[in-house]
Amino acid sequence: MAQQVLATELTFIKPFSEAEKQVLTTESVQFLEDLVVKFSDRRRELLEDRVNWQKRIDDGELPNFISETISIRNGDWKIQGIPDDLKDRRVEITGPVERKMVINALNANVKVFMADFEDSLAPTWDKVIDGQINLRDAVNGTISYANEQGKRYELKSDPAVLIARVRGLHLSEKHVIYKNESVSGGLFDFALYFYLNHKQLLAKGSGPYFYLPKIQSYHEAQWWSDIFSFTEERFNLPKGTIKATVLIETLPAVFQMDEILYHLRHHIVGLNCGRWDYIFSYIKTLKNHADRVLPDRQSVTMTQPFLSAYSRLLIKTCHKRGAFAMGGMSAFIPSKDPEQNQKVLDKVRADKDLEANNGHDGTWIAHPGLADVAMDVFNSKLGDRSNQLMVFREEDETITVEQLLAPSLGERTEEGMRANIRVAVQYIEAWISGNGCVPIYGLMEDAATAEISRTSIWQWIHHEKSLANGKKVTKELFSQMLKEELVVIKQEVGEERFNQGRFMEASDLMERITTQDDLVDFLTLPGYQLLD
Repeated sequence: MAQQVLATELTFIKPFSEAEKQVLTTESVQFLEDLVVKFSDRRRELLEDRVNWQKRIDDGELPNFISETISIRNGDWKIQGIPDDLKDRRVEITGPVERKMVINALNANVKVFMADFEDSLAPTWDKVIDGQINLRDAVNGTISYANEQGKRYELKSDPAVLIARVRGLHLSEKHVIYKNESVSGGLFDFALYFYLNHKQLLAKGSGPYFYLPKIQSYHEAQWWSDIFSFTEERFNLPKGTIKATVLIETLPAVFQMDEILYHLRHHIVGLNCGRWDYIFSYIKTLKNHADRVLPDRQSVTMTQPFLSAYSRLLIKTCHKRGAFAMGGMSAFIPSKDPEQNQKVLDKVRADKDLEANNGHDGTWIAHPGLADVAMDVFNSKLGDRSNQLMVFREEDETITVEQLLAPSLGERTEEGMRANIRVAVQYIEAWISGNGCVPIYGLMEDAATAEISRTSIWQWIHHEKSLANGKKVTKELFSQMLKEELVVIKQEVGEERFNQGRFMEASDLMERITTQDDLVDFLTLPGYQLLD
């Protein structure tokens, strides 16, 4: 195995081609090494804290607000401030860091593009390196792309503001080794994006902006705050130059939103309702609690009491502290059929109306074709304002632990279970083939929606739940359905695509993680072993 050593303490598993040499310079690698050496031990401790906390929940406790931080929740403090180019975020588009996607997203009728190294990217080494090159070229205004037919894509003169989403705390970068362990994927993404772009971003009136995913506690927020402060000192930048938006997409984090804002107060500009991952986290966190088992994925919408409470509490908490409360993702994609497309747009409009009326400052879409309808909703709500920071929801009753943990109404159906199987298998197949963002049945699926699909079935098996037609959900029933739905997938995608793809590997992985007795935390962890 070819190894490349640039720094004294980091080992790079892959040989460097021209692409690597553009981003992994002596200086950028030295910065990465500094971060890895200083912050890796704490990362390991934080991951151990997650395991210990989850064990308490598995043993019967329920998540709750923290008594020792009540002074923070009751205190009268605000975040440091929001840069001018982030004050209007009414529509944000998200997607992977692929070259054509980056151009189309920055050119869309949106205010912000969240370039994603996380849930919508299958992090092969080449894709991670190319992603850094693509974002550097976008920041420099030099990015362009020509497809095989010769169609050319170029950046328009006033693109959206760029925010990079780095990988979560649990994800490693296996191609870079420190002390015989893979380094943090998030530190790797952060170090390179910051180093390559901060000067150019600041020179043009923007800055190094990040989305932080999967945070579970204020201790993890503090870890990132310390990383940002260390970086600012190292590069002689004012405190608060680096700005972050934190996704509240785990159940434990919803009980620590004030604390997360407080510990990141110099660097944070807002929180985001990462609703799909939040549903996944609800299942995963409460997996041993038989009274909290969710129904079909299709019926778990933002009108469910636990999700409505989460959205309203996030808005109230953020606006009290001068921070943005960003809405969630609309995963729909436009249809070529006019009648079907109208139904899609109507659903998106209803979803965004709910968010705008609740007081969110902006929302997420996954496809440029939805930008106009989302923009229209927020334009009509905001008028000549840039955001809704003045909406304090003071008339709300206090949102309780019981509301945030409320069981969901709805049926578990055979149709829903089969749909879960087909979505999860097709998504896993795409992911292990190197594509983390896939249109399936009219929705743009990323890791979060596949996670909901497979953890729901695991939980139904675990608690011996029955479907609406009376069938008990067992490992045997699941295995039988998996075989049958593989035949359906083969018919849908065609024999050639099926045989050339990795559907059998995906099916094997799906079976393994759905039927084993202990729930696998993230399907991307075993999936990553199947990536280059």
